[in-house]
Amino acid sequence: MKRIRCAGGISGMIIAVLTLLAVSNAAIAADNDLLREIQDREQISKLMWDYARALDTGNVDAFVALFTEDGQFGRGEKAVKGKKALLEMMGAFRKSPTAGQGNTPKTGAMYHMTANHYIEFKDRDHAIFNGYWIAFVAGSGQNTQPTIVGVGREVNEVVRINGKWFIKVRDIMPQD
Repeated sequence: MKRIRCAGGISGMIIAVLTLLAVSNAAIAADNDLLREIQDREQISKLMWDYARALDTGNVDAFVALFTEDGQFGRGEKAVKGKKALLEMMGAFRKSPTAGQGNTPKTGAMYHMTANHYIEFKDRDHAIFNGYWIAFVAGSGQNTQPTIVGVGREVNEVVRINGKWFIKVRDIMPQD
């Protein structure tokens, strides 16, 4: 009886199996990275949805909770920095007289929308949320039209802390 020999013998087979395992592990790692990024994109989109919802409903505590401890609104000298300052800013915004005084028409609910957003990852725990925003107030009656109160571009730095995404810097008037 003739014996068939494998080229390289047992050691060749071991190398082949180890190579297949390495390729398989690399593919699994790449799939895990892709899945993590998809989940991160969804969590960041939800963060920005929660931001708009807190702003529009006047939920000051929910608004402030979306920022890091040292989070800020804006950039430069006029930036509002830290949760205490953000709380004061939001309180002042919600108390501002906007309904039916002087020549200002009585308005309905306020809405903020983000469009054409793009999330750019700097690393696993830091990303930039780019987009265009529009803010408007609903008409106060059946035959009144909504009023656009602002439009712009936004560049927001978001960070993951203990597995959760937060706003580090919200910039609705970037200079670039």
